[in-house]
Amino acid sequence: MRSRLTLLVAGLLFAGSDSALSNDAPARVVSLDYCADQFVLKLLPRSRILAVSPDADTHFSYMRETATGIRQVRPLAEDVLSIGPDLVVTSYGGGPNAATFFERAGVPVLQVPIANDIEGIRRTIMEVASGLGDPEKGREIVQEMNARLAAIPQPDDRRTVLYLTPTGVTSGPGTLIDEMILAAGHRNFEQRDGWHSIPLERLAYTSPDIAAGAFFDENANHAGFWSAMRHPLARRQMQDLPTVMLQGAWTSCGGWFLLDAIEALAAVRNEDR
Repeated sequence: MRSRLTLLVAGLLFAGSDSALSNDAPARVVSLDYCADQFVLKLLPRSRILAVSPDADTHFSYMRETATGIRQVRPLAEDVLSIGPDLVVTSYGGGPNAATFFERAGVPVLQVPIANDIEGIRRTIMEVASGLGDPEKGREIVQEMNARLAAIPQPDDRRTVLYLTPTGVTSGPGTLIDEMILAAGHRNFEQRDGWHSIPLERLAYTSPDIAAGAFFDENANHAGFWSAMRHPLARRQMQDLPTVMLQGAWTSCGGWFLLDAIEALAAVRNEDR
């Protein structure tokens, strides 16, 4: 009954809205999660942003300062439909059926693709920018990314970097973290594909050149009782090695802001090893 009522209300609110995107750029945009927030806040003027998610101004949101003062809405269909958007942008917000529901209600949905490499970030920026009606803005962001990447030295004697999180997780080839390390002119200490626990056995007999700590600025990401980060071998990496502390907002979603993390890593050179 509640779903039928919601659809009825939506039909009254959005009659004729199917043609909004084809004729004009969307003017009442809502983003449902903090990954979608980043792109909406970067690519649109405030006048075209109807609402962002409740996480838009949190410490793990890169665009948190831009989000200040913008209306927030929970990623619930009833809440979103009641404020009358002409476009919903989502990465994961609203759940797996969000797109189907909103489109049935007459509201177009723009899905933010998940990027697993730097080229994927470029594609995501362009796709979202085009969906928001400003592909030129997307090209400008990509061009700036490319210029910043081109300015990063790629030395022959690459140092090894171990990516560390409070929960004891690290990342190997095939991930955006690995791309970040390589783009910074280093090599990844973790060579197993994908995400794994910190390799304590390997750390018993060899060490990386540099430790990269991510999300240690987040109050919500504490080491659990069984976390590998509690082990002395793991803690020693951050005590004895040159350590780059990466802000969680730089790596929490795949976007242009990964360049901040890449540049921070590139700035570290362990000349004594």
